[in-house]
Amino acid sequence: MSNATPSTAIYELGSDFYDEVLPAQFPQAILRYRNQAAAQEVDLGELTAPAWAEHFCHFKALPDNLKMPVALRYHGHQFQSYNPDLGDGRGFLFAQFQTPHRLLDLGTKGSGRTPWSRSGDGRLTLKGAFREILATELLESYGVPTSRTFSVFETGESLERHDEPSPTRAAVLVRLNHSHVRFGTFQRLAFLKQPDNIRKLIRYCVCHFYPELANLPDAEQAARFLQAVSQKTAALAAAWMMAGFVHGVLNTDNMNITGESFDYGPYRFLPTYDPQFTAAYFDRSGLYCFGRQPYSVLWNLHQLGAALASAYPDLPVAELLEDFSADFSFEVHQRLLKRLNLRNPLQDPAGIQTLNADLVANLFNYMIAEKVSFEQTFFDLHSGGIESRLQRSPLKDFYKQNSFAKLKSTLESFEIADARHAQHPYFQQSKACTVIIDELESLWQPIAENDDWAAFERKLAEIRSFRGVYNYP
Repeated sequence: MSNATPSTAIYELGSDFYDEVLPAQFPQAILRYRNQAAAQEVDLGELTAPAWAEHFCHFKALPDNLKMPVALRYHGHQFQSYNPDLGDGRGFLFAQFQTPHRLLDLGTKGSGRTPWSRSGDGRLTLKGAFREILATELLESYGVPTSRTFSVFETGESLERHDEPSPTRAAVLVRLNHSHVRFGTFQRLAFLKQPDNIRKLIRYCVCHFYPELANLPDAEQAARFLQAVSQKTAALAAAWMMAGFVHGVLNTDNMNITGESFDYGPYRFLPTYDPQFTAAYFDRSGLYCFGRQPYSVLWNLHQLGAALASAYPDLPVAELLEDFSADFSFEVHQRLLKRLNLRNPLQDPAGIQTLNADLVANLFNYMIAEKVSFEQTFFDLHSGGIESRLQRSPLKDFYKQNSFAKLKSTLESFEIADARHAQHPYFQQSKACTVIIDELESLWQPIAENDDWAAFERKLAEIRSFRGVYNYP
């Protein structure tokens, strides 16, 4: 048991922040995915199959929880242009749980129209749900802070989409994550000139997500809150970079204040290291390409800071965010060491910083020079590049090249951090687990053609086989 208890914390904010909505009525409820580990975390693991469908496809309220779903109100910058016509347009907050460590939300995607749907149908394609399952499962195994896909039902509807062969199958997805308070939630309040509500929302966030700030005076609390969000966001950006993950749409409404990745649209995982690699076909300028992700999230943090400053005019936003780059670099070093299972043996801070920076530079310079598989390289070099592992790698010939010599020398300056992880069964095989776009499409093909989910289930088992190896505190 997790000792999770139902919560209605969102009601503390009041009706200025959300709209009660009715879920769509779906003709069918075909279970395609149930995250049992996540369900047990919120004490829902014992739900029967009919009860699971009742709550997570038909959205009957859970006991002692929110009486009705609520669509949250927010604005945001989309590709750095402000849009005041946003909000939960095809999802809602369905339930909340208080665990011993944090507040958790169950939110939806594809659950029907809301007052914020605009011209949309409020639906989600089954392929979109399939893609989000794979993203969240793999990112969790890579140790990236992420929402978790909780449930997916196919709904029996057909949808028309311009970016998929249509008509295409529909689904409704439920995700579990730490917070649905977005940067754009604050931006909306600033746009509407509601400083009292900004202060109320800060208090809500501090109470439920940053309780260590609870006893500070209001202005100082707002400042420390922005810094705390910046630190969490820097860690998230570093985690993406070390996972070779390209979010695709880093708008301010797609970033939350607890530093978790969520709402996966046109994401990609890098096939090879390429700072210019872009996930979204419509991002023609490369604004959200892989290498610009740290800049993009910092830009978004400045928009959050500007919203807070509308309630606290003396808030020194630029000063409060000036540590972002240092925080990001530190997190890159720490996450790279975790991904490679290495420990820096030096003692003096300057020496540690220099050796870590050399590892980052030499690794990525090597990958640029040889254009090798991003994830396979991380896999091969786990625990410092054990020779037997290098020799059975599909990339073994690259490790004989002069281009590898400098990186090899740098790796030899580190120690293995965890001998158990070095011997993990995952690292006894020759190929890394990846979900690059061609693999994703090949997994989808038998589902689309024959409703055959066997390859998808095998991929989930592979992804979960190394869960915990890359965990990062």
